[in-house]
This record gives sequence, structure tokens and C-alpha cells, in this order.
Amino acid sequence: MRKLRRSAFQVAMMLAVAGNSWADDVRFNRDIRPILSDNCFQCHGPDAAAREAELRLDIREEAVAALAPGRPEKSAVLERVTAKDEWTVMPPPETHKSVSKAEAELLRRWIADGAEYEPHWSFLKPERIDPLQFGNRNNGDNLQHPIDRFVQARLADKGLAPSPEADRPTLLRRVTLTLTGLPPTPAAVESFVNDPAPTDVAYERVVDRLLASPRYGEHMAYPWLDAARYADSDGYESDPLRNMWPWRDWVVEALNNNKPYDEFAIEQLAGDLLPEATLKQQLATGFNRNHRNNNEGGTIGEEWRIEYVADRAETTATVFLGLTWGCARCHDHKYDPISQADYYRLFAFFNNVPEIGKAFGGRNAPPMLNVSRLEDIEEFEATNEALQPLEEQLTHVNQTDEFETRLIDWFNCLDRKSFANLPDSVVRTPPEDWDKKQIASARKHFLEHVDPAGRLLAAQAIPLRKKRDRLQSTGAKVMVMAEMDKPRETHLLKRGAWDQPGQRVSAKTPDWLPPMKEQWPDNRLGLAKWIVDRDNPLTARVAVNRLWAHHFGSGLVRTMDDFGLQGATPTHPELLDWLAVEFIDTGWNTKAMHRLVVTSHTFRQTSRVTPEQLKLDPENQFLARGPRYRLPAQVIRDQALFAGGLIVEKAGGPPVKPYQPVGLWKEIVKGSPTYKRDDGDALYRRSLYTFWRRAVKPPLMVLLDANERDVCTIGQKRTNTPLQALLMLNDVTFVEAARGLGGRMLKEAGPRDTERAKFAFRAVLGRDPDQGERAILVDALQGFRDRFREEPEAAKKLIAVGESSADSTLEPTELAAQTAIARLIMNLDEAVTFE
Repeated sequence: MRKLRRSAFQVAMMLAVAGNSWADDVRFNRDIRPILSDNCFQCHGPDAAAREAELRLDIREEAVAALAPGRPEKSAVLERVTAKDEWTVMPPPETHKSVSKAEAELLRRWIADGAEYEPHWSFLKPERIDPLQFGNRNNGDNLQHPIDRFVQARLADKGLAPSPEADRPTLLRRVTLTLTGLPPTPAAVESFVNDPAPTDVAYERVVDRLLASPRYGEHMAYPWLDAARYADSDGYESDPLRNMWPWRDWVVEALNNNKPYDEFAIEQLAGDLLPEATLKQQLATGFNRNHRNNNEGGTIGEEWRIEYVADRAETTATVFLGLTWGCARCHDHKYDPISQADYYRLFAFFNNVPEIGKAFGGRNAPPMLNVSRLEDIEEFEATNEALQPLEEQLTHVNQTDEFETRLIDWFNCLDRKSFANLPDSVVRTPPEDWDKKQIASARKHFLEHVDPAGRLLAAQAIPLRKKRDRLQSTGAKVMVMAEMDKPRETHLLKRGAWDQPGQRVSAKTPDWLPPMKEQWPDNRLGLAKWIVDRDNPLTARVAVNRLWAHHFGSGLVRTMDDFGLQGATPTHPELLDWLAVEFIDTGWNTKAMHRLVVTSHTFRQTSRVTPEQLKLDPENQFLARGPRYRLPAQVIRDQALFAGGLIVEKAGGPPVKPYQPVGLWKEIVKGSPTYKRDDGDALYRRSLYTFWRRAVKPPLMVLLDANERDVCTIGQKRTNTPLQALLMLNDVTFVEAARGLGGRMLKEAGPRDTERAKFAFRAVLGRDPDQGERAILVDALQGFRDRFREEPEAAKKLIAVGESSADSTLEPTELAAQTAIARLIMNLDEAVTFE
């Protein structure tokens, strides 16, 4: 369980000088609940089994006596948290927690004011707030963009001012990376920088173009795959491979088509339960079959089936509700109002999948669905629909007495000519020696090629079968959700143990959130509708917070996977609620929300930090400057391939195996399988399509901080290590990409060194080098030329890295020198930073 402690800076900001209207009062949700949750609720909170001294502090009615509202001098709680005696002070020293002086002062003021409680902010339905009531108190009230009104009013309260807008090259690189995961081309930089239209007009044209690009869906799908724990293997023991990539392609298509978020959620949670569900809607439910599967010998099927159900319940709660549901599997939640019974009521919605718990290594696990590649799936579905009645009629003919009579007569009259026309599987064996399989083959031959009734039907069915089989061969057999005719019983499991069932529970949403509507079924479809219902206070907030974090590096709620009591409070609560309601009111239009965020001045500010901003807001919580953070792993790799002219933008299909150290699979995976990397175009596909084996994740991606996908993961970890620098300087992917960019510099830029440096800067950084940078690059280039002229073999070795061939029309030492310059630029801090 995460323990979110407030920093001294945060507390000091709450106790800021008078005149700061946001900090004058003490608010329970913002100021007091985090103190109680961090220090008190573990022993005096929702979990009755862990409660000490029969004192409960999360409910006011039960805490009043200990708090003494209006009389802080009589408050037992205040007395204990400020005590000096180690035997008296709370929390006890052995918990390694303590209430600071600043927090104690907040408690004193709150108690003096009457110790009023508030429902937790995230469990209250967001209400539309008029942005016009917010304005920039420093710069007048002429703001047009609603996001800027909220942000700049908050900045004014903090004594901060917004930063000026970033320059055009920075804006273009920022918005292109955030919406597509690829940098702008040098030509795009040239076009935008020289566009005579006002910046607002030119910029919004760029935004609309990027949102319409198929690159958008590929980029936005990546974090969704992390959340859905998508991978290409099962994850246990020998880690057998699986086929789930058609579901991944469904996600990309849904995002590119701007499928409304409520439909996006419903189809993934319960697409199979929709009336007349299409193949795509059934395929969408692969979301909750992406979990790991165990095929180890000796496994107990029911034990692992329970694990899979738990994974689905916990993933659903994390992804859509932003709650740490798994904390209530063995006991009541220590901090949130999630009882153990609540846990298993949600569990019950996912407990009716007809599965046995034991996987079948390398063959996926039922229930499964055969699909073609996504672009052909409607044709595949129509073919199946046309074929099905014909197959049913053929089956009916095959079962009639009249058919049996005709079959026996035919069999008794088989002559040499007729016998020769039989299938190869039976023609080599005398009829009297046919086994069951051969008899069935002969019977099928008679039905479809000889019998008058069957032959007419088969003439229509056989071409459809061939078409179905051809289309099916382009896709895969994937795991999906399905519902049993008779629901399983669900029991609360004592201590979470699969073999210790307790009281029986039924599928039900928690009482402390708005109830499901009566017209909704008590199954996954009803749950999905409840999740995206307008009255649900969590779903829209969680979604827009994650969307905000995509662009700014962190959310308005920094704990993106925890909107509960231990989660962070929103830095801009009114903005978060306005965005949530706006999202719903636009029809859950995700692209519209992305456009809204990236067109704001808040997003378009320069990310340069001033000393005052660094002092007052070091983490940029109040958004006085633009976003700046390290790029995700997939973007770092894809950017290099793109700048080097190597990227192959083929959409969809089976995963690909790019470069990887030789022998890595053999060292780690049971059975010592061989990793056979792909050749040609497959080496240069976007990282979204990289083969993801759970036992041996792609090492390049993991070193650059990609999430590992064993379980649902929200957000992106960010580190900066020497190993990453070594990787980017020496890994074949990056060296080959630098060689590709070096070749482009020689062929696509002008003849002068400064023109080539400018081209490379634009290709990687989206801007022109300044005078000092040009001088450094030209000087370094001359040094590389001198070295490679002295060591021509070193030049040849450098430009031979990777499968693609160096351009034979380019002089090797010059190409090597330009490659070294490209390599230098690709490894700048700016190159791996979103700013």
C-alpha cells in the first residue's frame, strides 16, 4: 500500500501568508484527511479487524469524543499526536510515522473550527464549474481558453505568473511528440516556422493534422497496453507464447476512429454481452484475458482460476476507477471504504467465464475466438454468417435416414472409376480396411460431391469455406471473455485463500458509490454501464487525469492509480472536475479532450524555469511553465528510427522481433528457446509492435524504463542511468539510426557543414542550432574526419553496423564522420526530453 507523505514544502504552502485565499481556511479533504490517513487510519480506520482502542477516526460520529470539536485544548487526538513521551505519542514510534509541527497546527485549527468532515473528494459527483468565474488577477480577465482560466487563477493565488509561449519550433516538436510519438520532419519544421498565419491559427492546423494521423492511435495505444498488461506470452514457467495481437490492433483502430470512451470501456469489459455482438465487440473483451496464464504441471486449476478472476477485478478497478481494490482481497481496506465483501462483489462480475484455470501452453486458453486481421474482419464475419446456414443444412442432410440409404447404395456400387475420385486419404486403402477417419472422409465426399441434396448446398458452401479459411489465416485465435449459462457461486474467501470460502456474495457495486440502475443486468454489461454512467464520480476524473498526465508528465492527481484516501489531492480540483464533466458532455470525445489540452496556453508555455518558479514550485505543480520530462522508452527508440529514415510504418499484424543480445532467451527461459530476430522491414517497425515475452522483456525497452506488463501498470517510471547512456551510444538500433541520419545529412541537406548540422538538429530536436552549437558541431565534425581518415577500417566498421546497408554512393570516411555527429545529437539530453 502506498504511503503518501506530504513534503514540508507542501505543508508550508498550505500555511502560506494571509491574503492567499486558497490557504486561509483549513479544509478536511485537502489538509486534514491526508494527515489522518497517513498516520491514523491503519489502526483507527475502516478495517475493523485491525482497529485499536475501539477508536475509529474516519467517521466523524465515532471520532467526536476523541476530537473534542471547538475545544482543541481538550482534544485527546491532539494531545496524543503532540505528546513527547514515547509511550504516549501517536502514532507509536515503532510505526516510523509522526505528525509534524505544521501538521499538528493544521489539526489544531481544524478542531478549533469545529472538526467538520467532508466526503472524500473523489467519491462526490463532479459538477460543472463555470470557468468564467476564474480569471487571471494579475493580467486582467481577457483569457479565452477555459483551462488557462483555472490555471492562472491558481497561479495568482500563489504569487506566480504564467510563462510566455514557447517558440514555434519547440511548440511543433512538443505537440508532434505528444500526439504521435514521433518528431516532426525537417520539412514540417520549415513549414511551421515560416507559416505567415498567426501562431494560433497555424498551430491549431498542426494539431488537427496530427489528431487525424494514424500515428496518433499507435502512440496512444502504448500506455493502454501497459494498463491492460498486454504481452505475447503467458508469463509463467516456460513462458509459452500466445496470440493476442488482434486485440492490440483493435485498440489502435478504436483510438484512431475516436471511439467514444464510454463505448471503448463497455466493449472491452462486456462486448460479448451486447445485443448481436459483432466479432470486433467480442474481440475487444481480450482486454480482460491479457493476464498471465499458468500451464505448469501440478497446478490446481481452481486456485489459478481464482487468480485470473481477481486480476480482472483489480485491473478493472485500477484502470477505470483509479482505486487500489486489491488491498481488500484478504481484509477490509485499511484506508478506503472498500470492505472485503465489496471486493468479492466486484469479483463476482468476472467469475462466470467458462475457464478451467489451467492454461494450455502455446495454444491460449478457452474461451477463444478465431478472427482475421482487423482490416478484413467485417468481410470475415459476413462470410461466416453466409456460411453458417449452409453448414447447418448440410449437417441436417447428413443426419437423415434418406441420406443413409443413398450413402449405402453408393458405397455398395463403388466401381474403380468412382473409387479413384475419392479423397487421397482413402483412395489408397481398400474400403473394407477403412478406419473411422477414412469412413468419415468418404462420407463427406459423398455428401458434398455425389449426393444430389448435399451437392447443391456444397456448391455454395465450399467457396465460402475457402474464403473463410483464407481470411482466417491472416489473423489468429485469441482469448476473449464469455459468460456461463448458469452463473458460478461466489464466496468471500477467508484471508483471500482460494480453498477457504466464506459467506456467499452476489455481484454488486459498492454502497458508498451511486447504485446501478434497475434496468441494467447484474452482469459485466451492467457493471460496464455503471462504470461509464454520468453519476459515477470516478471514471471521467480518472480518464481525464491520465490524459492530462500524458501531456504534462504527471496528473492533476499525481497518484494516477489511486484516487482513494491515500492518493494525492488534486492540485487543481476545479479544473479536474470541469474537465471530467466536459469529457462526458462532449460524448466522451477523447480527441476533443486532447485538442482542448494541447491548445491551451498552459501547455504551450515555455518550459524554461526561472529562479522564482524553482523556489516556489520546484515540481511545477501549479503549472507556471510548460511540461518537461524524459521521453518514454518507445518514443526514444521510434524517434531514432524516424530521424534515421529507417522506420517502417506498417500498421498492425503479428509482433516483430527486432535486435536483441544473442542467447538471452536461452539463458533465462526454460527449454532454452532461441530468439530468432526478424529481417528486413520488421526490424524497423514502431515499438508498439515489438514482441513482448514476459520472462525476457525486450532489453532495450526495459533499460529505457518501459513498464514490464506482468500486471496492470498506470503511469511511466522515469530514471536516468549510465546504462541508458551506454545503450544509446552503442546499441545497434541507435548506431544504425545514426548512420541513417548521417546519410540523410549528406544527401538531403546542403553541401556546407553548417547546413548539415542544421538538418540533423531539425530531424532530432525540431529546431536550428544556435551559433555556439554550430561551432561545436563543425569543430567536432572535423575531428571525426581526421580520425576516420587515419583509421579507414574504423570508419567502415562503424557504417556497417546493422542489417541495412550503407549508401554505397557515399564516401565511407565522410559518412562515418557524419554518423558520429548524428550519434552525438541523438544522445543530447534535449533529444530524450519532452519540453
